[in-house]
Amino acid sequence: MEITNNFSRRHFLAAGSSLALASRLTAEVSAEEKNKLPVIPKKVEKVFKNPAIKEPNDLQFVSDGLWIIDQVDPNKLFKVRPEDGKILEQLQTESMHGSGISVGNGALWITSTKGLKPGTPPLTMKIDPTNGKTLATWVTPESGIWGRPGPNATPSGGHGLKFVDGKYWMAVPFSQKIFLMDAETGKVVRSIPAPETRTHGLALDKGFLWCVGSNDRAVYKMDPKDGKLLAKVVIAEADPAPHGLDIDKNGVLWYCDAASGWICKLV
Repeated sequence: MEITNNFSRRHFLAAGSSLALASRLTAEVSAEEKNKLPVIPKKVEKVFKNPAIKEPNDLQFVSDGLWIIDQVDPNKLFKVRPEDGKILEQLQTESMHGSGISVGNGALWITSTKGLKPGTPPLTMKIDPTNGKTLATWVTPESGIWGRPGPNATPSGGHGLKFVDGKYWMAVPFSQKIFLMDAETGKVVRSIPAPETRTHGLALDKGFLWCVGSNDRAVYKMDPKDGKLLAKVVIAEADPAPHGLDIDKNGVLWYCDAASGWICKLV
């Protein structure tokens, strides 16, 4: 998305979401319902900040490390050692403003939240893990332009992305939905309501779906069958803001903050 007057994309999304909200109120979970959710007590532990990764926007654990997508355009992918952030591997991709990363079907998958040029649709991209080249692309469903459209406006697309059983879950903030997608056709299998307007990272654990609500500074535990909210973790204002998300082999949630560069875990 093209932002002018030095107004950050994140602040624009937070402000612009309120403009688009009126027509889609039925899609978002009510504030009253969210306020009644059980709070899972967690402490934010800052793990590392690698200066080579300027704007970490999503996370994906693999057996030999942690993949991080840097949203500086065109986006690089970094595989790091999660204990200290040491870079083990990096790939240059063709993604622009990438916000989600996952692994499945022998490939890396990215949500690219804006098109290559104004007016072009945002894409979901299948990436060759050996060289970063694009293998296939699909137009992200129900993307849209926040605020008042202009000549340089670009639709906002997908954010968090996580693979499961040959499909992937993808958060699309403009739609206020989280979509389950068929990976190799790019077709929507079904969708569930998002917990708030500015959804971001996703994680899967023992049949549950976790979703970052960046405006709410919360990580929501959801039932992927219908989107019902079950509980939440609250991120304090003093802690790094939640953007990308994943869960490690020990069941610990990790998140990243693209603004500060911190990679954190919830303990």
